Amino acid sequence: MTDRFAYPNDREERNAARVRALEALLIEKGIITDQTVDKVMQTFATEMGPFNGAKLVARAWVDDAFKALLVKDTMAAVAQLGLPTGAAGAEGEHMRAVANTPQVHNLIICTLCSCYPWPVLGLPPYWYKDPSFRARAAREPRAVLKEFGLEVDASKEIRTWDSSAQIRWFVVPERPDNTQGMSEDDLAKLVTPEAMMGVAIALPKAA
Repeated sequence: MTDRFAYPNDREERNAARVRALEALLIEKGIITDQTVDKVMQTFATEMGPFNGAKLVARAWVDDAFKALLVKDTMAAVAQLGLPTGAAGAEGEHMRAVANTPQVHNLIICTLCSCYPWPVLGLPPYWYKDPSFRARAAREPRAVLKEFGLEVDASKEIRTWDSSAQIRWFVVPERPDNTQGMSEDDLAKLVTPEAMMGVAIALPKAA
């Protein structure tokens, strides 16, 4: 991760303390129970996360008709693949996919806040919410991608897609070379959240 979007090393400890305090207050007031947070975390561990997005991308890599559907009507593709019903709710009611090509590289941002397709990408990383990332990625996406370690050829167009409460975008990265003959499950292992955000590409070998 680029140092430009780095955070203090103790951020997790400080945020965890805040979460515990807020949770205790909400329980005390009867707004939630002591099982509520655990249930939410279990949902994101088993039903909603980047493993759903990886399945969509892997299917698109092996099925051109499905890829066309994924780009044209993302929610229909989600339903066709039989992903859990949670994948069409909670931050994912109106998801849209855009596909990278040899001519175009897509980058997902949210200039207003941190709108993000949780059901297919999981929870947004810290840097995605960073005002510097949000502003600079809109103005100078090529430079920002270079800071992430992704140097996009000057001949390739970069398109930025601004997620909002109305539409939450994600990227179908290009299929890596030398992956012919791989199973759909193995292809899914090559798909990272970063590749589906457009700050990285899918590589022919899982990291």
